Amino acid sequence: MGSYTYPKFNYIPPTDLMTQPPQRKSLVVIGAGPVGLAAAIDARLHGLDVLLFDEDDSVSVGSRAVCYAKRTLEVLDRLGVGQPLCEKGVSWNIGRTFLQDEEVYQFNLVPDPGHKRPGMINLQQYYLEEALIHRALELGVDIRWKCKAVGVRAEADHASLTLESPEGTFDIEADWLVVADGARSPMRRHLGLDIEGHVFKDRFLIADVVMKADFPAERRMWFDPAFHPGQSVLLHKQADNVWRIDFQLGWNADPVEEKKAENVIPRIQAMLGKDVEFELEWVSVYQFACRRINNFRHKRVIFAGDSAHQVSPFGARGANTGVQDCDNLGWKLQAVLQGDAPEALLDSYHEERAYAADDNIGHSTRATDFITPKSRSSLRLRNAV
Repeated sequence: MGSYTYPKFNYIPPTDLMTQPPQRKSLVVIGAGPVGLAAAIDARLHGLDVLLFDEDDSVSVGSRAVCYAKRTLEVLDRLGVGQPLCEKGVSWNIGRTFLQDEEVYQFNLVPDPGHKRPGMINLQQYYLEEALIHRALELGVDIRWKCKAVGVRAEADHASLTLESPEGTFDIEADWLVVADGARSPMRRHLGLDIEGHVFKDRFLIADVVMKADFPAERRMWFDPAFHPGQSVLLHKQADNVWRIDFQLGWNADPVEEKKAENVIPRIQAMLGKDVEFELEWVSVYQFACRRINNFRHKRVIFAGDSAHQVSPFGARGANTGVQDCDNLGWKLQAVLQGDAPEALLDSYHEERAYAADDNIGHSTRATDFITPKSRSSLRLRNAV
C-alpha cells in the first residue's frame, strides 16, 4: 500500500451544544471536505466564528480529487496551506493526447516563465483535507466530528439544523448555513431542491496504483489504445509513487465485478506490461453528471461545491471550482454578518458562481460528449477529429 496513514481526529462530545431552546450560531458549515474546510478557514480569516459539522472523524478514503489548478493554488496560498501542498504534490504543465500510440495533441498550461505556481499539481485529496483540517483547528474553527446533519429548515432569518451524534440528537440554529456535503447532498434533498442537468450513461474505473514507473509527470490520455481498445484511458502521477489510472468501461459494465482485483489487475498489466510490479491502493467505479441547482442560496442556506454543481472529472473542475466558490463567498459573509452590507449582497454569490458553474458545465459536457460519443455520427466526428 502507499505510505499514507489515515488520521483520526479528536472527537469532542457535543453535549455543550445540546440545550433547549437550541443555541443560535452566526455561521455553521456542513461537511469537512475540501470545500467545507476552505469555507470555514476563509470565514475565520475574515474574523467570523465558525462551527463545522461532519459525520466522519477522518479524511476521505482514496485519492478522489487529485488535480489542483493554479488559481486554486493561489486561493490555498491565501488560506495558508499552498506552500506545503505544492511541495508535496507533483507539479505539471504539459498534457498529451494519443490516438492509439500516436500523439495527436499537446498543451502547456503555463507557457510563459515567471509564474509562482505551476498550471496544476497532482495530490491525493486526503493530503489536502488533512492540511486544511490542521489549518482550520489552528485558526480556531470549532469542528465537531461524528455529527450527522439529518434535517434542515430554511427560515427567513435563520436556518435550523437537526444533528445525530453518539450522545444523541440535537438542534442548532444558524444565522447563515453553508452546505458543502457533496454531490449526493442530504441537505439539498431535505430542502426538496432539484438539481438539473445531464447524467452520462458511461462508467469509468479509477485505479490508484503504487509503482515506480518512468512515465513523466504529465497528464496522458489515450483514445483506442492497443491495451484498452475502443475506449479511453487517463494517467496522472501523484505523490508517494501513486499513479491514477482511469479506464473507460462503457455503460454496460458491471460496477461490482469491475472493482474486483482479478478484473482490475489484468487491465493494468495490459497497459504496463506483465513484468512491471505494482500494488493496488484504491479502486472505484464512477458515473458522472453535469448539472446544478437553480439557486445557490435558499434563504439563509448557501450551497457550495458539489452540493451546488457537478461536472465530469475531465478538466479538473470539481474541487477547483468548489474552492473558488468559497473565495467568492467568504468576504461577502463577513460584510453581511458584520453589518457592512445588506443581505442582498449574498445574491451576487449565486449570480457569479452560477455563471462560472454554467461555463464549466458547458465545457465539461462537450469534453464528455467527445470522450463518450452518444451516436454513430458523433463517434465518426470524434474519430475524424
